[in-house]
Amino acid sequence: MIITKSQPFTKEEIEKLKGEFEVYIKTVIDIENKICSAGMNRHFEGEQILIEQNSKQKYLWGGGIDLETSGIDFNSFINIRPSDNNTKNEIQSEEIKSKYKELTEYFFKEIL
Repeated sequence: MIITKSQPFTKEEIEKLKGEFEVYIKTVIDIENKICSAGMNRHFEGEQILIEQNSKQKYLWGGGIDLETSGIDFNSFINIRPSDNNTKNEIQSEEIKSKYKELTEYFFKEIL
């Protein structure tokens, strides 16, 4: 189940988001408009939802949460964008990575 919102996820919603992988939740966050799409099988699904809601791709970054360790990662194929100075799966800009982490902690404050 994919849920897209601009407010923190509730415990009930987080339980639904676990449905795809059980121990990992994939996320795509619009770091400009502070909107998170989570729970997809592949990051491009969340990216597409946000683009359809008028997000700009340059502000969309992917990663996820390891539910066993509460670790946040910054890896996704959607992050490979040489035109935005990101040539790897990992978010390379420390500024963007910091915003992504801060927003992930906000959206998932019930578990992080």
